[in-house]
Amino acid sequence: MKISLLLIGKNNEKYISDGMDIYSNRLARYCGFEVITVPDIKNTRNMPIEEQKYREGQKIVELIGKEDCCVLLDERGVQYRTVEFAEWMRKQMVFSSKRILFVVGGPYGFSEEVYQRADFKISLSKLTFPHQLVRLLFMEQLYRIFTVIKGEPYHHE
Repeated sequence: MKISLLLIGKNNEKYISDGMDIYSNRLARYCGFEVITVPDIKNTRNMPIEEQKYREGQKIVELIGKEDCCVLLDERGVQYRTVEFAEWMRKQMVFSSKRILFVVGGPYGFSEEVYQRADFKISLSKLTFPHQLVRLLFMEQLYRIFTVIKGEPYHHE
């Protein structure tokens, strides 16, 4: 199973990059994992938010394959406890297509076109996090759910 994490914009924080590298290496034990980074939209200072979301959305939709299971990390998505997320993921790995693509939007969220293409929306929390930090939080949770699926002692419940 191939799992990809699609991100808008490069990361500016070394601690996030370091953490992402740690979890990327750990995830390699469980699945084919890759991070895909879409470059930031240029000259957004005077650009309306909806226009910025639309342009980011165009780039996102271009990278979603026809057979991909597209999962948005979105504040309005379904919230799971870790073991529930692990069970959801186990089912997706059995019944899904070739790749599960998790998408972290830009600072203003997703365009309507991206919402229309998504198969699922998952929320990490009712709290709002910087989209940079969501990258690291999600990768840790993805690693955690694989340890749950494999019955390894990382997660305690």
